[in-house]
Amino acid sequence: MKAKIDRDGCIGCGLCAATCPEVFRIDDEGLAEVYTDPIPEGAEASAKEAADNCPVGVISVE
Repeated sequence: MKAKIDRDGCIGCGLCAATCPEVFRIDDEGLAEVYTDPIPEGAEASAKEAADNCPVGVISVE
């Protein structure tokens, strides 16, 4: 599985990094980024939860 973030729409709320720190983090610009590719085993459910709960809907998990 892979995660993607449309950084143009990211508001940097940090929910994804709090929900799934194994995959997402907030970078120096204050925006979310995917830093683990592919999603590690055991983190798939939390990565999907982060995507589902993103307030601006810019995260996709495939």
